[in-house]
Amino acid sequence: MARFPKEGFSGTLHAVKEGFRHAFAVRPSDDHLTAEDLALLHRVAEAVVRRGMATPATVALESIGPLNFLGSQALHVLTPFLELAFNPVDLERIAALLERRETVTRLIALIESHTAARDVTTQ
Repeated sequence: MARFPKEGFSGTLHAVKEGFRHAFAVRPSDDHLTAEDLALLHRVAEAVVRRGMATPATVALESIGPLNFLGSQALHVLTPFLELAFNPVDLERIAALLERRETVTRLIALIESHTAARDVTTQ
């Protein structure tokens, strides 16, 4: 039975460990949103609140929060169909934003703040 040379096996094992170390890495939290990204998220939050869908949207976003990357990929797949009703540039930007973990929590916070602001003005 052939034996692995010690240096060869440990080198291979080290390479495999290094490969897996970054396999499931996420972007660092210092990757900030641009002003255009924030304006787009504000427009989405305002549209959700204006249509009276704040609660269902918040529940949906909370439940799919850990799967935000899969949601962004689904949005990329559905873009040809959604272009009929929405701006294709905005769809691509939203799909790219959803790939980032902090975007979902930021969008939930924006929906809640727009809802609170709307409740204050209607009282």
